[in-house]
Amino acid sequence: MLRAIIFAAISLAAPALGQDKTFTLQAPAPLIETGFTKHLLPRFSLKTGIRITVTSDGGDAVFGTEGRPVFRQGDTIWHLSKTDGDADVDAFEDWLVSDVGKRTIEAFVADGIAEFSADVSVRVAQASVALTGDAALGEKVSLTQCGRCHVINESNRMNAIGSSPSFRLLRSLPNWQERFETFFLLKPHPAFTQVEDVTEPFPDHLPSPIAPIEVTLEQIEAITAYVSSVEPADLGAPIQTQ
Repeated sequence: MLRAIIFAAISLAAPALGQDKTFTLQAPAPLIETGFTKHLLPRFSLKTGIRITVTSDGGDAVFGTEGRPVFRQGDTIWHLSKTDGDADVDAFEDWLVSDVGKRTIEAFVADGIAEFSADVSVRVAQASVALTGDAALGEKVSLTQCGRCHVINESNRMNAIGSSPSFRLLRSLPNWQERFETFFLLKPHPAFTQVEDVTEPFPDHLPSPIAPIEVTLEQIEAITAYVSSVEPADLGAPIQTQ
């Protein structure tokens, strides 16, 4: 009788052992040492019941430079490569790129720094265009032509219009150079700005509503060169959302 009971228990337990959900994940030491895997993997296991054993060699899945991009560490994009046909590894991959996985990745903070991001888009470096204008002339023209509305620097801080963005604020915009090089095309400037040999004279029935700004292309180049030397305004860190 006892033998029959033991045999029945083993028979019942066998399917459960066969259904044990686990796989091995190979990760390099520098990534493990950040503490990121200790943050990430238990949260996945808690959600799915799939256990992951981290190994330094020969895993069912690998964090490295090949496979699907899954998270970013600074300028490094980490990829996940995996064996085919492993449902547990497939579940891990799907979780990493899900909304929950992305939030888990970005929730990791070490020493007050959020080092990892779920943004794996390729960042294309913008080619910089050399500025050849006369920065000293640009400061002078900026103060005389633009300073009645914008704060150029400390010398006209009390004479500008508060609703107009300062040069420091404009300098902090990603497309600041394009904005300054074509400012005469951006509202409200066309209504009162003339660029020698570029813009048409104001129509007789639509004169400038204020004393017009008159500049040359050389002066616009000089203004842009001056703005390149202006320290961008510190707009603070992006708002963090949960």
